[in-house]
Amino acid sequence: MTTTDPVRGPRSPRPTEDLGIVDGLVQLSFLVQGILGRAADGYDLTIVQIRLLGVLRDREPGMSQLARLLGLDKSSATGLIDRAARRGLVTRNAVPGDRRAATVALTDTGRRIAEEIAAEVDRQLNQAVSELTDTGRKRLSLLASRVVRHEAAGLGLDPGNS
Repeated sequence: MTTTDPVRGPRSPRPTEDLGIVDGLVQLSFLVQGILGRAADGYDLTIVQIRLLGVLRDREPGMSQLARLLGLDKSSATGLIDRAARRGLVTRNAVPGDRRAATVALTDTGRRIAEEIAAEVDRQLNQAVSELTDTGRKRLSLLASRVVRHEAAGLGLDPGNS
């Protein structure tokens, strides 16, 4: 696409400059964190709380597994679940045959909020990549998925679809 400068006449758009892998990924993470932060603010939640809701959209993990998925120690995960339960977002369910174990699941309210946040994040992220071609978007998706799955496998985690 060519634009016109009133003084210099027609000119081509400035080519995209490669930020490099480190700066590019770090700045991309800032963009994603900003989108997540704005979505969280709309529900008076933290980014960690919306990560919790995202993880619980497609699974009902035990407390230890949940702590690992979120990168938290067990006491931090317990506090996170306690706060989310007080807000009516999650529930603990006893594991039959193990009085000490519990799984964590979304309540109906938690599921509704998780879906609303996911839709808003989806909208904003798609807007952020809107200048990419369909092929570019697919390639970015595949490359990001590959990096995330590789790192998760190294930690013994299943990143799921959340």
